[in-house]
Amino acid sequence: MASATLILLRHGESQWNRENRFTGWTDVPLTVRGRQEADRAGDALRAAGLMPDRVFTSVMTRCVHTVWRVLDRLDRSWTPVEKSWRLNERHYGALQGLNKDDAARIMGEETVRLWRKSFSGIPPADAEAPAQLRRDLRYRRVALADLPATESLEMTLRRVMPYWQHAVVPQLRCGSSVLVVAHGNTLRALTAFLDGMPYDSVAQLHIPTGVPVVYQMDAAAQVVSRDVLNIKKKE
Repeated sequence: MASATLILLRHGESQWNRENRFTGWTDVPLTVRGRQEADRAGDALRAAGLMPDRVFTSVMTRCVHTVWRVLDRLDRSWTPVEKSWRLNERHYGALQGLNKDDAARIMGEETVRLWRKSFSGIPPADAEAPAQLRRDLRYRRVALADLPATESLEMTLRRVMPYWQHAVVPQLRCGSSVLVVAHGNTLRALTAFLDGMPYDSVAQLHIPTGVPVVYQMDAAAQVVSRDVLNIKKKE
């Protein structure tokens, strides 16, 4: 029997999504389309009668602004929101900022495919990234050793899961309705865990921007059912 609700939502389209660039931990804004996607996600939640008691999101602007717009559409701007770097997107190392097609052409299509789509493939590191991130006020309380220079999907999963267990699960066990607004790869990791998927198939999951996925959870925070909300397209 369901006792709590979990809603997973990828942020709306970002500028680098539109430009087909590796984004990772680079802070880029939502596009006009991305803002519309966030609004429509909020409308879909409202139509379904899904009102979150608490929201968890990353510290990236594209996620935070998605949260703002969703809660505004729900007329629940007062809802508690907790932000954590552990929900950030996978760090793509030296690939960040590169167009994906250009990277495949320069570095080899198969090589880039393995970096992107395999569970354990690690892109080339950006050795200066941890020190640069440490100067960002968002990460001032994060140990330098915890700030990535690059990540595989496996490493992203290891970063996300402790936060899931210690922050999100207790809310679900209390019977709360929880909204998690995050990124394509962090949500791939959570989806694989929730759906019991083999991790070697995680990278093949397609997580569209702005589409809420709703899980009904039991008292032990185990999945009872899963549903994808229909999004009304702009006419």
